[in-house]
Amino acid sequence: MLRVLLLRHAKSDRPAGAADLDRPLNPRGRRTAPLMAGYLAAENLRPDHVAVSPAKRTRETWEPIHTALGGPEATIVPEIYEAPDAALLAVIRATPATARGLLMVGHNPGFQDVALRLVGSGSRAARDRLADGFPTGALAVLDFDVETWDKIRAGSGRLERFVAPRDLDAEEAA
Repeated sequence: MLRVLLLRHAKSDRPAGAADLDRPLNPRGRRTAPLMAGYLAAENLRPDHVAVSPAKRTRETWEPIHTALGGPEATIVPEIYEAPDAALLAVIRATPATARGLLMVGHNPGFQDVALRLVGSGSRAARDRLADGFPTGALAVLDFDVETWDKIRAGSGRLERFVAPRDLDAEEAA
C-alpha cells in the first residue's frame, strides 16, 4: 500500500509589493501550521518522502511539521507551485520507489482537483467535505492498494481522512 498526504499551506498574508512566491504565513497560519504538525505526529502520519512547493508559505508550513516529525528532509519541487492536477499527479508518480508514503505541501485549486481525481472510495462524509473545498492548512490522506507510484490512477485511491485546522482547534472553528 502507498499513502499520499496532501497538505495545503496554512493561511498566508498578502504584503503589499510582495511577489506571490514570497508571500509568508499570516498570524493565523503561524498558529495553525504547528497545530497540523502536532496532529501529524500524534496520528503517526510520517511520510518517507516530502515534496514542497518553493513558495515561502509552503516552506513555512513545512517547518513545524519537520520539527514535530523529526524528519525527513523535504525536497523543493517547483512543479508543485500553482500546478494543475495533471502536473501534481506526475509529481506523485515520480516519487522514489523506496518511499511508501509521500507528503506534498502545496496549493489550491490543484490539491483539491488532484484529490478529487484520485479518490474512488472512502467515507462519504469526508469525500463530501473535500468536494466542498480544501481550506488552508487542510490535510487529505489517500491510500492506494498498489505497489508502485506509477500505478496510481484516477479513482484508485481511498480517502482515509480529510482534516482541517478548524477540526482541531475551537478558535479556528469559531
